[in-house]
Amino acid sequence: MDILQAARRRHTVKAYDRERTIPAGIVERLRELLRLAPSSVNAQPWHFVVASTPEGRERIARATDAPGYGYNSPKIRDASHVIVLATRVAAEPEHYRAVLDREESEGRFVNDAARASQEKGRAAFTDLHRFERKDVAHWYEKQTYLALGTLLLGASSLEVDATPMEGFDAAVLDRELGLRERGFTGTVIVALGYAGADDFNARLPKSRLGPETVFTDI
Repeated sequence: MDILQAARRRHTVKAYDRERTIPAGIVERLRELLRLAPSSVNAQPWHFVVASTPEGRERIARATDAPGYGYNSPKIRDASHVIVLATRVAAEPEHYRAVLDREESEGRFVNDAARASQEKGRAAFTDLHRFERKDVAHWYEKQTYLALGTLLLGASSLEVDATPMEGFDAAVLDRELGLRERGFTGTVIVALGYAGADDFNARLPKSRLGPETVFTDI
């Protein structure tokens, strides 16, 4: 599918067809899209929890059963798959060493000097957010939203429907999935599957501000 077709096709699903399941091969492609998502200085400050069973989706849905979030519960329970995009809450040296070692094993460095340069550059940007801007968690969260965008457009290109959700109780979700013990917190939940007959949003035209409003040519 052409990328513009995918963008025009994509919409936020309000109701899923409970009888339709995403084929395993397409799920694997979506997982790989997430793994390949871009991030600042290749920090990859995320972890993705994939629920492919009713039991797994139920655990995630508990975070939307709290007052004020119930509108999201059916989307999670009725979808084919649900992915929690979690964000690292602190800059951990062990994580950065793992990233650097992976880069080296995959041939990113022509010599030791190149490895040292990458390590120094990544540390400089990280320290900027740790000590000067004091916003590491927020900076990391921005990277997770890059992964979200990659997932949403990729899903549409594979003719899979999706619903990104911020409406959930993060404390409940983190506790249910054991995220905080691992240094993460839930940022956004994405339901994936196929729109059902009750998805009113599928029948509505896409609406965005016009190019004369959102672009300035210089």
